[in-house]
Amino acid sequence: MINNDTINKIMDTVRIEEVVGDFVSLKKRGSSLIGNCPFHNEKTPSFNVSVAKGIYKCFGCGKGGDAVHFIMDHEKYSYPEALKFLANKYNIEVEETVQSPQNIEAQNARESLYIVSQYAAAFFAEQMWTNSEGRAIGLGYFKERGFREDIIKKFELGYSPDSWDALIVSAGAAGHREEYLEQTGLAIKNDKGKLYDRFRGRVMFPIHNFTGRVIGFGGRTLKTDKNVPKYVNSPESEIYHKSNVLYGLFHAKKAIRDTDNCYLVEGYADVLSMHQASVENVVASSGTSLTTEQIRLIGRFTQNVTILYDGDAAGIKASLRGLDMILEEGLNVKVVNFPDGHDPDSYMHLVGAGAFKAYIENNRKDFILYKATTLLKDAGNDPIKRAGIIRDIVESIAKIPDDIKASVFIRECSRLLEVEERILLSELNKIKDAKIKKSNPQGRQQQQSQQQSPYGDAPPENLFDDTPGAVVAAPVEVDENADDVLQEQEIVRLLLFYGHELVSWDNIDNMFIGSFIIQNLSDVSFKHAICKKIIEAYREEIENGHLPVASQFINGQDRQIADLAITLSTSPYALSENWYNKHQIYVRDETINLKATILGGIFHLKKRKVDRILLDLLQEIKTEHDQVNQEILMQRYAYIKNVEKEISKFLGSVILK
Repeated sequence: MINNDTINKIMDTVRIEEVVGDFVSLKKRGSSLIGNCPFHNEKTPSFNVSVAKGIYKCFGCGKGGDAVHFIMDHEKYSYPEALKFLANKYNIEVEETVQSPQNIEAQNARESLYIVSQYAAAFFAEQMWTNSEGRAIGLGYFKERGFREDIIKKFELGYSPDSWDALIVSAGAAGHREEYLEQTGLAIKNDKGKLYDRFRGRVMFPIHNFTGRVIGFGGRTLKTDKNVPKYVNSPESEIYHKSNVLYGLFHAKKAIRDTDNCYLVEGYADVLSMHQASVENVVASSGTSLTTEQIRLIGRFTQNVTILYDGDAAGIKASLRGLDMILEEGLNVKVVNFPDGHDPDSYMHLVGAGAFKAYIENNRKDFILYKATTLLKDAGNDPIKRAGIIRDIVESIAKIPDDIKASVFIRECSRLLEVEERILLSELNKIKDAKIKKSNPQGRQQQQSQQQSPYGDAPPENLFDDTPGAVVAAPVEVDENADDVLQEQEIVRLLLFYGHELVSWDNIDNMFIGSFIIQNLSDVSFKHAICKKIIEAYREEIENGHLPVASQFINGQDRQIADLAITLSTSPYALSENWYNKHQIYVRDETINLKATILGGIFHLKKRKVDRILLDLLQEIKTEHDQVNQEILMQRYAYIKNVEKEISKFLGSVILK
């Protein structure tokens, strides 16, 4: 258990924009920051961060919370793990009320996988810098490739001794369990149940997650034996999913945001070489085929991708495959091709850092130009091949979700390929139409049936008949409690926004608005379960002599209460300054007349409750057959009706003022 003083220190220190900014590229809009949500796939930003309130809210998928909840949701951490993560980020010492052997090694099994992976990275690095075998083979290899020591240390490169159990023995002596070595893939169990090191006699490339923690490894052999695989990578584990990881992203994310561009390369060495050339906005797909998840990772930080692949035929084909996937995710793509036989690593070491940077700046091609020139080389003057290539290019354009952007590329393609724009547009529409039919054939049929009514333009003659067989519109179900819920949520919103401010009307002294609202709603019962919880908690705090603040509900561990509090404290909309600056239209702020705002909320809720009582009384009067009981109900109805009139009159006067 982390003690309360430490928790309070963490909560006082963390800045929501810094925590979220490590994972999402945020841009300022009004008083908030916006970006693409990391919890669901979106191309139009709906993820908002309020710096003033210290919360985030996605208006697309509904996720929201404070910095702790963000780390819990994103990293799948428990509450204590998220607090420790933030404490580590801000160099806050964590004081725990109970220490146990389990706390020393890890909070849980998942944390143990991180710990043993970090231990392995440190072990491999130490072997390369201090062990004679490591210095001669591992460090010698990296220096022979032209990598400086600062780059080697920056990426925590290392060497795994050519031994069956060097890591296992060292990790065991340090107190790490064999089960965690096996679960991370650092060790493998043979048929006899004996563990041995997976990486032996290889230079090691640790793979980091977003936050810089080691989650896996890539190991390159230095042997010339063709039966030995050149690269061995960590297998999938609870902390490492290769389709969701980009090598170098931890070191590149700030540079990607700053330059608004991401260079995409193939291998580990390419990333190192570009960093050595002072180009840090670079990531690699770690030797695997590019995945949609990896593209979406890039999309969190920039909408611009520049592909740097080998100049050979295989590299060109790989770039074309990845290009279409990137387009489909709505990102902008450019391509740089290196001279035949070179990749980013070899070319940088050939020409030097300065010439390398100049080359990639001067040789970036738009994907249309790149794909067209690349494919047309093989087609020559063969009209059949040219037609197929043109269709292939249009298929790439069809993957772009932005229609305006697609139309621009169609125009450019028309000029480049000397094909009429209308023909390309026709082909584009055919491809999109076929895609819609394939993805949702039933929806397509329903859409067509709706467009072509069997009755033509006029409704059927028996549309309004009650006779059997008549076409009758289905009744629309109305949630009678929907307005009640909205009014109750409005009261909670007012408590969260203004509960700590003093009442400034009707000569009321020394009373907070929160106490005023609770006092004036003592005769009202709330129906919405979460609103009821918040109101009861608020009332209980006041009775105990404390005035609650919004952060108590937003940062609380009850996620239902926190989610509602965050939803009511945020809005996807913000008034543009153009309303007044350009159009001279003044929009009144609710804070200018807090009396009208607060009393309006209270009495609108009361009126809604009274209206519900009146409806229930009318129903009782209709069904009551005893005359005496009916008269009693009528008297009660008349009394409640007068109350309703007074509330309406009061609301009118408050609003007018």
